[in-house]
Amino acid sequence: MTDTDPRTHWDEIYRTKRSTSSGQPSKLLVQISEGLTPGRSLDLGSSNGDDVVWLATQGWQALGVDISVVACDRATARAASLDLQNRARFEARDLGQGVPDGPFDLITALYFQSHVDLPRAQVLREAAGQVAPGGHLLIVSHAAPPPWASAEMLAKADPFPTVDEELEVIADAPEDWIILRAEKVSRQGKGPDGASAELWDNLIWLERCAA
Repeated sequence: MTDTDPRTHWDEIYRTKRSTSSGQPSKLLVQISEGLTPGRSLDLGSSNGDDVVWLATQGWQALGVDISVVACDRATARAASLDLQNRARFEARDLGQGVPDGPFDLITALYFQSHVDLPRAQVLREAAGQVAPGGHLLIVSHAAPPPWASAEMLAKADPFPTVDEELEVIADAPEDWIILRAEKVSRQGKGPDGASAELWDNLIWLERCAA
């Protein structure tokens, strides 16, 4: 971790390196959430809002939270341009100070990782407690560095979590959860030079037991 103020860091990232949106939802979210009955959803680290906007188009009352005001303002404007402002909302919040009150029928944390200060385990544990009985929790995390990562990048990075470590973080009461999927999966990505590479992620898909 660095000593950089997290909000300042991510605002700058969204002004520069992530100034545009793909406009497309995460493929794993689309695949995994197929067939769910829309309800209330919460996306942790919502970035430019693509996943939240997509969930809103599927009938969800979707809330995205990100520490970056720049990202949330951009996502809010996009939702309004699609006339989804009543279904897709965004809130600039430091999740280390607490997660929004539930219950939520779906909570997602897709690549919710940072090389600046982030109490990730605390946030995920608190978020898991806001999943409604019968609701779902989806976590996708980087499981290994990309092939193009330099020694300097690796020296700054936190250790990459394993599937078991991800489960341990969120399942204080394992009997409360049904594990639908918990595995390491691969996907194709592109490096800075445009070359294709195989990347590895942890996929955690849980259902909270009905009360």
